[in-house]
Amino acid sequence: MSFLLNVKRLLLTLIEKYHPFTIKYFKVLVVIIMTLLLGAVLIMGWMSSSKVKEIVTEDFNEQQLLVARHVATQIENSIDILKRELLLLSLSPSIQYFEIPSLKDRMETAYSRIAHMGTLEIRFIENSTKKVHHVIENHKCATGDIYPEDLDYLEWARKEENRGDIFLTPLTTVSYNGQSEKPIMKMISPVWQVSTDEAYPVPLNEFSGVLVFVIDLSHLTGNITKDIRSGKTGYCWIIDGNGIFLYHPEKDFVGKNAFEVRKGKNPAISFEKINEIQRDKMLKGEEGTSWYISGWHRGIEGEIRKLIAFTPFKLDEKIQNRIWSIAVVAPVSEVKGTIHSIHVRQFYLQAIIIFVILFGGLFINFMILTWSNILEQEVAKKTIELKKSEQRYKSLVENAEDIIFTVDYKGNFLSINKYGIRFFNRKVEEIVGNNLSEILSWPNADMLLLMIQKVFDTKESKQITHMFIIGDREYWFNTNLRRLYDEQGNIYAVLGISRDITERKHMEEYSYYTEKLASMGTLAAGVAHEINNPLGIILGFTDLMLEKATPDSAEYDMLKTIEKQGLNAKRVVENLLDFARHKEHKEEFIDINENIGTVLAVMGNTLLLKKISVNQNLQEDLPSVKADARELQQVFFNVINNSIYAMEGGGILTITTRSFDNNEKIEIRISDTGHGIKKEHRIRIFDPLFTTKEVDKGTGLGLSVSYGIVTKHEGSISFETKTKEESAETGTTFIIIFPAVKKSRVENKGGENGRKDIDSR
Repeated sequence: MSFLLNVKRLLLTLIEKYHPFTIKYFKVLVVIIMTLLLGAVLIMGWMSSSKVKEIVTEDFNEQQLLVARHVATQIENSIDILKRELLLLSLSPSIQYFEIPSLKDRMETAYSRIAHMGTLEIRFIENSTKKVHHVIENHKCATGDIYPEDLDYLEWARKEENRGDIFLTPLTTVSYNGQSEKPIMKMISPVWQVSTDEAYPVPLNEFSGVLVFVIDLSHLTGNITKDIRSGKTGYCWIIDGNGIFLYHPEKDFVGKNAFEVRKGKNPAISFEKINEIQRDKMLKGEEGTSWYISGWHRGIEGEIRKLIAFTPFKLDEKIQNRIWSIAVVAPVSEVKGTIHSIHVRQFYLQAIIIFVILFGGLFINFMILTWSNILEQEVAKKTIELKKSEQRYKSLVENAEDIIFTVDYKGNFLSINKYGIRFFNRKVEEIVGNNLSEILSWPNADMLLLMIQKVFDTKESKQITHMFIIGDREYWFNTNLRRLYDEQGNIYAVLGISRDITERKHMEEYSYYTEKLASMGTLAAGVAHEINNPLGIILGFTDLMLEKATPDSAEYDMLKTIEKQGLNAKRVVENLLDFARHKEHKEEFIDINENIGTVLAVMGNTLLLKKISVNQNLQEDLPSVKADARELQQVFFNVINNSIYAMEGGGILTITTRSFDNNEKIEIRISDTGHGIKKEHRIRIFDPLFTTKEVDKGTGLGLSVSYGIVTKHEGSISFETKTKEESAETGTTFIIIFPAVKKSRVENKGGENGRKDIDSR
């Protein structure tokens, strides 16, 4: 650098000496050259930025295409499951030979397995009587008259060439069972008397009737696509071969024509680009990527440029135009915005660097040297502090107090140190000479004695982690057991060094539960269908075998056990999936009393059946709370559900709300007259997966989830409880406190501006 500066000074001196009138022109020339160079650098940088954005955009669209293919695979798996269930049901002897009530049980069991996949109804139309046996949402099989369209299905099914085939009807948009209009498809399979059982050892091989599955395609596809995210806010939608939306985040679009419904929502926007993509590519079963202009995106309206990746799913290879197209879309701004901001900063930085190099080299060198010295001083200072910190840490570790004791083969204490005496809060003579079982509670004493005797027998040191219960508190210790030899080389005692690791154990447990729940969230969505596939096959064939086995046989009992455990496994998978499933968080100003009323309305039937009366002491004109209404309803539901479980045989549920601290806080008290919470369980009731319920009646997630929701809303949850050992009047009261929003503040948020403010958050 100094060499270049010297050369520059020499050139300027020569120019000024021999050409005194041209120095100003030289300066102008230098300015022009530097300006051109700077402009060239900025232009090249901008071109590079555009190329990078183009590459990243293409790569992002390819990633969206992979997501669309994955969705297509999941939909194909779901359709295959429904077809397999339909074929299994058609092979049931109870269906083929009209064995009532086995026919009804078989149809109800099949419906329970596939209801979550959008199945609205299962029908069986008898050929001989033209009667219809059907199962709908209440899971109970009923018998009625034949539907007009069922006659066409019977005619199709009785044809020999359709035997063993499955016919998928075209999509129809209808209002089913009084509900809103839904895109409906029916799966139809002939039923022939080809199976055998005890009543029919030889198949009659006659046409029996036709089975019909009525499928809600919006439910079927929505289960798979509603949690799909591309980027931060991208989503997935699906159309059939006629351009009808099977699924879209805009609920009003489902069942409507994609070419018409968009224009109807925002006539000012031209949807020519997306209509062209749908008409010329998607409806023809092509796969690809592109972009289009939309009129909205997740509540934001206006012209929004979006990236789209689409792939086809062929519903029926035999029939033309039976193609669904899966599209994954996301705003272009999500991809290009970040890159653009980075490159803009880069261009400014390049310009600054050029000017600094030309006109501020010496100053920069000076600043670099100054900063270097400052950094060296800071590093030296931090190094000294780090060494001191390490020394303090080592000192704490080396001087940590542990329980140090010696015991004989029978577990009698031979000695114990002062820390152990203070820990057990006893005198020396109350410990030394006494047995482990007199100091420690069962089964801790037996477990520790077993390990001590193993050290005596194997002559090998042991390290165990175990629990002490002192009073109402649990303590976890890590204990090293080492043998002590006498002068003859025989083991006369075992030395134990126990370190209190209670806090670390709790941290490990919370970390384990957190990782376990995170793993559930990651794995549940991806493998739930794969787990349900073999479970469905197991349960299906179990049902077939149950029909062939006599109820009083050992084989029948074993098959019922398989069926019960299979259903338990299915329920656990669905519970974990529901727990892990992402729900969009939306805060708004809500009325606590109204939310409690909503939950009680939902649980009213359960409270009535359990003989539980409800007392509501709700404060009128209660301040509002800013929160997610669905999440708070989940908290109230979980707490009330636990109260119901605690009041076996009936009781009184009391719910009280009030404001305090000058209307700054709101308190909700939910009280029951149940059996109360035992002392040993009170410190763990908010732990994930901890439950005192029976194996089939609880997962241990309710109060843990409730605690997380209340904490997220800056609130607190605690409880007061009394068992029959503590009081004649037993029961538990959960106390939930939230920060309130003053009425004036809520009113200021009203109107259109208020809604926008809430939505933006």
